Parts: sequence; C-alpha cells; structure tokens
Amino acid sequence: MKLAPLFSRRVGLSLLMAAILLGFGLVVLRSGPLAPIRVTAHTVAAGNLAPALFGIGTVEARRSYLIGPTTAGRVRRVLVDVGDQVKAGQLLAEMEPVDLDERSASLEAAVARARSGVAAAEAQRLDVLARQRVAALNARRFEDLATRNFVSPSAVETKQQEQASANAAIQAAEANLAGARQDMTRLGAERDGLRQQRANMRLLAPADGVVSARDGEPGSTLVAGQAVVRLIEPASLWLRVRLDQGRSAGLAVGLPADIALRSEPSRPRAGKLVRMEPLGDSVTEERIAQVAFNELPQGIAVGELAEVTLKLPATKSALLLPNASIRRQGDKQGVWITRNGELQFVSVRLGSSSLEGQVQVLEGLKAGDQVIVHSEKELRADSRIKVVEVL
Repeated sequence: MKLAPLFSRRVGLSLLMAAILLGFGLVVLRSGPLAPIRVTAHTVAAGNLAPALFGIGTVEARRSYLIGPTTAGRVRRVLVDVGDQVKAGQLLAEMEPVDLDERSASLEAAVARARSGVAAAEAQRLDVLARQRVAALNARRFEDLATRNFVSPSAVETKQQEQASANAAIQAAEANLAGARQDMTRLGAERDGLRQQRANMRLLAPADGVVSARDGEPGSTLVAGQAVVRLIEPASLWLRVRLDQGRSAGLAVGLPADIALRSEPSRPRAGKLVRMEPLGDSVTEERIAQVAFNELPQGIAVGELAEVTLKLPATKSALLLPNASIRRQGDKQGVWITRNGELQFVSVRLGSSSLEGQVQVLEGLKAGDQVIVHSEKELRADSRIKVVEVL
C-alpha cells in the first residue's frame, strides 16, 4: 500500500526533470551559443546611382593683398581699420619719409646745376665751331696766296695748324657736352628713383576691397615686405575643400555643389567646382579643390568652415547594394549571401558609391540574390542564421 505513492512521486519528479531539461535545451538552441545568428538581408536589384563626394572646406579669398613698404621704415599713420571698404588707389597708410624730402631737394639742385653745365658746354661748342670756321677760311686763303707766291710756306703751315687745333677743340667741346648730358641723365634718374621711393611711402589700395587685418600701428618699425594692412576682394571668396583621394574619381571642373556653411547649416548654398589643385596631400590622402559660390552669401567670413557635397554624374543602371553588407575575408572583398539554403561568401567588384550608403556592384552577383547586411556575430560558411527584419 505504501509503494504506490512513492512510485507516483518518482514518476512526477522524472517528468519534472525532463520538462526542465527540455526547456533548457530549447533555451540553449534559441538564445545560447548554439542558437542561429540573427541577420538582416537585402535582395539585390538594379537601379540608378547618384554618386557624390563629401568634404570639409574653408572660406578663403582668391585675391588678397598684403600692403606694406618696400624698404624698412617706421609707420607714420594708418587711415583705415578692419572691415573698412576701400577703393582702388585710396590711401591706406603712410610711412615716415625720414630724409627723402631733403635728398629729393638736393637732387633737384644737382639736376639744375647739371642743366646749367649742359648749357655751358653747348655754348662752348658753338664758340669752338665759330673759331673752326674762321680757321678753315684763313687756311684756304693762305693756300691760295701761296700758289701766287704772296706768302711763304711757313705762313700756310701756321694757318693749317690753327685749323687742326680748331677741329680738335670741336671734339673736346662735343665730349664735354656729352658728359654734361650724361651727368644730367644720371641725376635725373636718381631724382626719379627717389621720387618713386618717396611715393612708395604712401601705401595705396591696388583694387577695391575690404580691410581684413591691420598689422601695423603708427610708430611701429617694419621691415621690407611686412604688411601694414591686409586687403581682400569680397567678390573673390571661394572654398578650399579637401576630398578623399580614394573616392575622387570623376572629379571635373564644373561639377555642381551644395555648400552648408557652419553659420547656416540648414540653408545650403549652390556652387560649382572651379579648380582642382595639381598637388594632393600625401599625409592625409586628400585632394584639394576650389569651389565657388553661384551667389555670394551676405556676411560670410573668411576662415569659416563649410560642408561641401559635390554631385557626380548619375551612373547607368546596375546592381546596387547597401555599403554595410561589404565584408573582407583575407585579401578578398565580398558579401555573404544565402543561396540554396546555404551561406556563401562571394567576391565582388564594386563601382561608384553614394552618400546614402549605396554601392554599385559590377561583378559577382545577380539580381534576386539575398545578401546579408547586418549580423549579430561574425559569420562563417557553417554558421546557422535566422533572417529578421531588424536587429
């Protein structure tokens, strides 16, 4: 009578243990290390791709000017300040002339003296010419008288010698005149150079623009070439953009661009690529391009950062994949696909890509293939998977 309850208790415990073991096995198979890896999949299909390039740019001035002295000196006055609009030829600043005015007055006097020397040499030359004409007439007259034996040969020789002396005096007078003229030319050139040097003390604007910096103040001493003020042309503002070399294929002058300034990120501006720099940055592996605004924004500041998107020409219809599905196995680039119920790694050759995460597949797949995009763990060929909508 007592064995029946004991037997039924053992059977109940056995059934309970079996249920626990079965539940544990189900948990292990579904969520433990033996559970299938959950993945998301994408069906390969053909479509058109609109490739684009993204880069960070800095607002710069295509034409900027450093206005400073050509020789060392001290700043006398500065007439403009940062932000001032200036016109071409406007006086911006002036340097101390030191002794340039006195040296200019001295050279003016020297030029006047040289001019007087030229006039004296010219008068001396005219006097010698007159003497030479008289000597020539006397020589011919005495030669005629000698043929009729009215004068002695020695008298004729005397007159001929006077004529030769007069000819030599003409050459000397002409040499003196040339020397006086050369002195006047030299002094005039020195005077003009000094005037130019004096004019360079007045720093003028070479073009219409805006003062971007004021580096010199009255009383400060500057070396040759050091800027007193810096000037930019607002109409020449553009963006210096850095782009990834690995994705720069297809860049060409004239490509349209969207420009989002940091000051107005929600209001993109239209622009275009106007120049490609021939030299890239080998350290950052970037190419450098200049992008101009179609319409220059108001209040833009030099040095402001901007996000630039260059729009490349649309590609022909081709198979497209999410960029996140691309994997690398050793030196091979490819994707995991499910084919005939089996997981396979397939090598692919890729083409252009878009900023939306789509990439063009040139070889390796066909339309309708199911590609693994995301997975909870790294996949292997023998991995068990379970396709879900989202992870």
